[in-house]
Amino acid sequence: MSATTIIDTAPLGALIRYTDGSPKPPARFTKKLAAWERSNGVGRLVKKEPARPYRTWTAPASFTLHEGNFASEGVILVTIMRSHSADSPLVFELAEEPKPGQVRVLLDFGGNTELLHLAESVTAAELWIAKAGYRNARLEMVGDESNDRAGGADLAA
Repeated sequence: MSATTIIDTAPLGALIRYTDGSPKPPARFTKKLAAWERSNGVGRLVKKEPARPYRTWTAPASFTLHEGNFASEGVILVTIMRSHSADSPLVFELAEEPKPGQVRVLLDFGGNTELLHLAESVTAAELWIAKAGYRNARLEMVGDESNDRAGGADLAA
């Protein structure tokens, strides 16, 4: 798949695998391996952005993948996010879609929606919001994207 296909069709929360097609170098070549890992990996789709026109040029549409966190004693120190533009030469694959019944914790800002967390249930999503402290987050049940809500109300209607 191309990056444009991911932007057009992949749902937030999907696992996206990307590659440049090159073989993985042996672990002993640390610099080559690090370079390879920048062009080959997997991440959870957390944001899609449309093309943005500026006075002198137009930034292409893009999407952002959450690739992981580095933590110490339960505290997240660094979050790894990687953005790819619609004109990326990499090859993308939809590795896994969110399962029906899971709950997306979403935050709207700047005209875009960002996935903050993908929970297994409404209760787990509400606990995550309470712990993380996002007051403006809303929940969206996977499989029922038209029926979302602000945090605090019951999803089961």
